[in-house]
Amino acid sequence: MAAQQTAAGKKMVKTYLDDIEMGTAELQEAEARKTKKERRQLPPGASSMTLYKDVIRIAWPSLIELTLTSLVSMVDMMMVGSIPGTGTAAVSAVSLATQPRFLFQMLIMALNTGLTAVIARARGAGDHDEVNEILRQGMLLALIISLPITIAGYFTSEPLIRFMAAGGIRETTIADSTVYLQIQMLGFITMSIPSTVTAALRGTGNSRIPMVYNIVANLVNVFLNWVFIYGNLGAPAMGVAGASLATVIGQGVATVMALYSVTNRRAYMHLSFRRFKINARILGQIAGVGGPALVEQVIMRIGMIIFTRIVTGLGEVNLTTHQVCMNIQSLSFMTGQAFAVSSTTLVGQSLGKVRPDMAEHYSRRCRRLGLYVAIFLMLVFAVFGGQVVKLYNGNLYVNGVVDMEKAQVVVLGSFIMLFVAVLQPIQSSQFILAGALRGAGDTRSTALITLITMLIVRPIIGYLFVQWIGWGEINFALPEWAARAASFLAGIDREVVGSVQVNMGLIGAWIAVAADQCLRSLLVLLRYNSGKWKQIKI
Repeated sequence: MAAQQTAAGKKMVKTYLDDIEMGTAELQEAEARKTKKERRQLPPGASSMTLYKDVIRIAWPSLIELTLTSLVSMVDMMMVGSIPGTGTAAVSAVSLATQPRFLFQMLIMALNTGLTAVIARARGAGDHDEVNEILRQGMLLALIISLPITIAGYFTSEPLIRFMAAGGIRETTIADSTVYLQIQMLGFITMSIPSTVTAALRGTGNSRIPMVYNIVANLVNVFLNWVFIYGNLGAPAMGVAGASLATVIGQGVATVMALYSVTNRRAYMHLSFRRFKINARILGQIAGVGGPALVEQVIMRIGMIIFTRIVTGLGEVNLTTHQVCMNIQSLSFMTGQAFAVSSTTLVGQSLGKVRPDMAEHYSRRCRRLGLYVAIFLMLVFAVFGGQVVKLYNGNLYVNGVVDMEKAQVVVLGSFIMLFVAVLQPIQSSQFILAGALRGAGDTRSTALITLITMLIVRPIIGYLFVQWIGWGEINFALPEWAARAASFLAGIDREVVGSVQVNMGLIGAWIAVAADQCLRSLLVLLRYNSGKWKQIKI
């Protein structure tokens, strides 16, 4: 990775921005008067290849890190799904805990959004001391937030799981899910610290170090899954609880490595434990960006909880199918988010250097590269999506007899994966342009867009299809052409497919997902094209 020595003798990630002059207010005004065609022209001395190299330099470590993290999540679910004698119950237990866990993480996620944007501005302005001070304030805030969330999360786990169950889940599944969430909450700080360090490092353009410690943590997680889920190496077979414990220990490894990376005096960012004093000015800047991001996270979680309850009401088989497809879809999220990391970082640094022209040049190139990857994933999911769903369900046969619950998950999941495939290019553009808006500090607009799509469009359309129209009550055997298609997509016998009853409710729910994503992508694009984000002050 390209690097240069700063005045303080520290190494930092080098981009084209380091070689150009600081912008001025006059340049900003001139940029605002340009036509669309004029804005696409690069400044003298710049080349598309140079800018693409900057984008890829930041994106590739994030792409590897986020993709492997998503793959580990998929392996987690596959290993849980293969616990002998549990059928779909084990996957449902993990699924129920997903949204409550994200609910507790939203404060940290909002903090990290603000932290990345503010550090990127300071890095773009070349203020090394300010970068370190922002890091200290971010870590202090993360520690203050983590303790009460740990306590609240542990003691509210069971009522939250019962709320998510919506009366359609077995008691044994609820018990497993409660234990899973409680273990996650006891290890909450092991999630918050490395994620905060990651956000800070990305603001400086350094995505390689988070890649390293997150890969190590994920490898530890997978190994300990094998130990604790199934009871290997003399450990007790803990099942679902073992998967949660393995995740927390893996995150603990990431915490140690993350702290080392920012306490190493050779690093560009250095965290000093002797200077943890509240700085109201910096906390105000973080809150200015992170506050609307928190509102967005709250809206997102409420919307997801409402929507998940709608799906949960369809029963464990449909919930499992939904969660499996969402888990696979998260793999595609990672590619969009990797280029969104580049977009956020480079837009923030460009605006910190008062170069709104470079912010637009970088973000457009991030979007273009992300689109190429999304088209590739669309083709992969369309052809092989059903085969991937099958991996989550272990052996479909028990003593020579088909497990009909698992067969239902595979067959229905193969059709849901077609939704996932078609949404790839749409979601990629949305992630990357939203990342640009967040890098500019324009988190109010992204919060409003999330409110419209996640809290209004998705739940209402989902409810209309599942409950009002009554699709949740419709179960039917596939017609011949659909059975043949499902047999091909899922890679299972035609006779098995013919005996499966498909529920229309989950298909209706995914129509709601598609409507949400299409509208959200359109609104994000309109906001980006307005150019108003270039004028935001932090």
